[in-house]
This record gives sequence, C-alpha cells and structure tokens, in this order.
Amino acid sequence: MSNDDEAILEVKGLKVGIEDTPILKGIDLRIPKGEIHAIMGRNGSGKTTTANVIMGHPAYDIEEGEILLDGENLQEMEPWERSRQGVFLSFQYPQSIPGLQVGNFLRKSVSSVRGEEAARGSDFRVKLNQAMEELDIPKSFLSRYVNDGFSGGEKKRFEILQLMLLQPRLAVLDETDSGLDIDGIRTVAKGINSVVKGTENGALIITHYSRILEHVNPDRVHVMIGGKIVASGGPSLAILLEDNGYDWLEEQIAKGADFQ
Repeated sequence: MSNDDEAILEVKGLKVGIEDTPILKGIDLRIPKGEIHAIMGRNGSGKTTTANVIMGHPAYDIEEGEILLDGENLQEMEPWERSRQGVFLSFQYPQSIPGLQVGNFLRKSVSSVRGEEAARGSDFRVKLNQAMEELDIPKSFLSRYVNDGFSGGEKKRFEILQLMLLQPRLAVLDETDSGLDIDGIRTVAKGINSVVKGTENGALIITHYSRILEHVNPDRVHVMIGGKIVASGGPSLAILLEDNGYDWLEEQIAKGADFQ
C-alpha cells in the first residue's frame, strides 16, 4: 500500500447511462497515489464504460456522482482538458491515423500535454530511446504511420510507449493485455510499473484475466458485475476469480461472503 493515503482518483456514487439505459449503478472507487488498482468483470459489466466516463466520453450521461482527480472535479472538463490535468486512457481498440508518423505524433502529444519544453531537444530523445528499448520497439517504428497496419501487440506496445512519455497522474488502461503473448504481457507490465511504482502517480487496469496482474501486482482488485463493484480485495482475489469464475463469486456473495 501507499505510504501516503492521499487519493489521486475518487469516484463517488457514480451512476451512468446511455440513451436512458442504465450502465453504472453506483460506483465508488478510490485510488491513493502510488497505487495500481484493477477492475475485472464479464463482458458488458461496465468496465469499459467506467474508463470512458473517467476520460469524458460524450456519449454517456452522468446521472449522479462525482469524479475527482487530486480533489478537483473532472465532470465539467472536456477530454483534452482532462488529458492536460494528467488523465491518460489506453484504448481497447486504438484507431489508425494514416499519414501521421509515429515520431511526429509522440512529439506533438508530449508537447500538448506536458508543454513544448518537454518535447524538445536531447532530453526528449533520450527518454524516447529509453522507453522504446524497454518495450522492445525498433527505431524503424518511428517512421510508420500511427496504428496503420500494426499488429495487436504493436498497438498495445505503442499505447504503453505513449504512457511512458506522457507520465500521467492517472493511467486508465482498458484491456491492455488483450492480444499479447506472455512476453508481450511482461514487457507491457514493465512499462506500467515504471510509470507508477515508487511514484505519486496511479493506474487503473481493466482486464478479463489475472495474467497481467501477476506481473503488475496491483494494490487492489475490484470485481464489477451488472454495473456495480461487488467485491474488492488484494491480488489473491484475481487468482480466486480465475480459478472459480464469476458464477462462483456471485454464489459466495449470496451466501454472505465479504470480499471487501
């Protein structure tokens, strides 16, 4: 656990719908600085909606609740303003941008979020080269077009490369492990740990499986079912879920088991 319990992210009583259909039915979530939390759940449980709402996706209607970053309400901010405040969203399905080279995209992204000075000179190049080396990304990658013809693994590595350069206060990572083999998962986990562990930043990892959590070692694991967080615990909760499944968890909760 973090030595300082001051929260980076606080989600309080969040109820969200889309076109009069309720999706999130009262979410409470608190991530202290220096901590990595994970949300697990079936398809359609509300995991990706949670990520999108934190980032400010306009398709969702917030009916009740608050989203605070370092104590400041995010709800009146546009997505680009949230990005400048330090929120980063790694997409489940990153879009290609033909005609925009990776190197130019990275420089412009860092300039927009962290300021022009951070995207200039040898300091930027050193950090870029170090991050690419850690993620096993070849130099030729910089001349390719953003996500154009990328494999699933290349897209995920590219998302983590952006994360490492932007150094956000809060990283929200939506199924970053999907489509990766075990070596890719280890590499991506290393990048996530480098941004959060031993810092005052935080991360929220959304995943179906415990395999990436074995390498990231989250401080807390939350399980979402039907638009609600029904259980929270340490990393062992993810292993229990992987071994026994969601039906088992629901049965245990119905019997009065407390996973908080």
